[in-house]
Amino acid sequence: MKNRRFLLMLALLLSIGFVLAACGSSDDGESSGDGGDSEGSSEDGEESSEDFSVAMVTDVGGVDDKSFNQSSWEGLQAFGEENGLEEGEGYDYAQSDSEGDYTTNISRLVRQDYDLIYGIGYLLQPALEEVAEQNPDTNFGLVDSVSEVENIVSITFKEQEGSFLAGVAAALKTETDKIGFVGGEDGSLIRKFESGYVAGAKSINPDIEIDIQYAESFAAADKGKLIASDMYNNDIDVIYHASGATGNGVFAQAKDIKQNNPDEQVWVIGVDRDQHEEGAIGDDNVTLTSMVKRVDVAVNEIATQTMEGDFPGGEVVEYGLEDDAISIAQTNEDAMTEDILSEIESWKEQISNGDITVPSTDEELEEYESSL
Repeated sequence: MKNRRFLLMLALLLSIGFVLAACGSSDDGESSGDGGDSEGSSEDGEESSEDFSVAMVTDVGGVDDKSFNQSSWEGLQAFGEENGLEEGEGYDYAQSDSEGDYTTNISRLVRQDYDLIYGIGYLLQPALEEVAEQNPDTNFGLVDSVSEVENIVSITFKEQEGSFLAGVAAALKTETDKIGFVGGEDGSLIRKFESGYVAGAKSINPDIEIDIQYAESFAAADKGKLIASDMYNNDIDVIYHASGATGNGVFAQAKDIKQNNPDEQVWVIGVDRDQHEEGAIGDDNVTLTSMVKRVDVAVNEIATQTMEGDFPGGEVVEYGLEDDAISIAQTNEDAMTEDILSEIESWKEQISNGDITVPSTDEELEEYESSL
């Protein structure tokens, strides 16, 4: 009797087990847990804009440097607006006041689960690579340098091409045949600006004098102003700066001179963004032109690709004249005469066609100059 009751209980328990197992699975065998497709994701892994987030870490120039940090932020703002994202959640930035902030800021954005994190400027490369290698499931973008880390896309520009055209403009505008170049931190990137600028100016006038000085900082407006003062006092009348926020000092000095002596012709060539507004002084303007580098377009495009499931990790994406990502601003119509614009267009066409290869290093510049 006891054995019979035991067998009945065992049969009942087995029946209940089969029922529960059947209820726990769908007819087609798909799991209803975390292993299934999450809401808002497409079949090919593409994320909806509601689920995607992107952020950037500035260098020490800051997000309002009037240069490439600001341009990058404007690109993220445009991306956010286009995709209905909210600042602080869907897109954001982290300000770096010193190089010691780079790793801290990048790591914080990783902890906040941003899908794509940009390091703006080559100075962030060591910190970005360190954090990227520790977080292989997060996507990163490096502006102005090349990394071999698989989850980093390297975003570069042919700055030498735009700088060549800036040199053409400077050589055609100068009345003293003396022009200047102010760089931020000396390195391979800013040497591209310098080499292109010198090549362009020398192509117009091989005997032109070019004073080249480096402030050794992208955030030293006072040093930029001091260098510019020295150059203008030595009859240089056009200065091209590639120095981030340091260039604000170059503009300040040119405007001081113009305010004290309205008839004196001093000019600044801006960089990265159209810096026409930075040169405004009353009804006048000391900005001759700007070498526009569309970092905003680049960060927007890469963010869009990543959101659509096509992150170009490990690749080098380069932008130049042919992509309209490098250009010369024509905002100051009084200063940039038709003759100057026509000459610039002629050289631009030769560069775009491959008839001229613009030097980007000291060695290439030396070879180019010897061919003139």
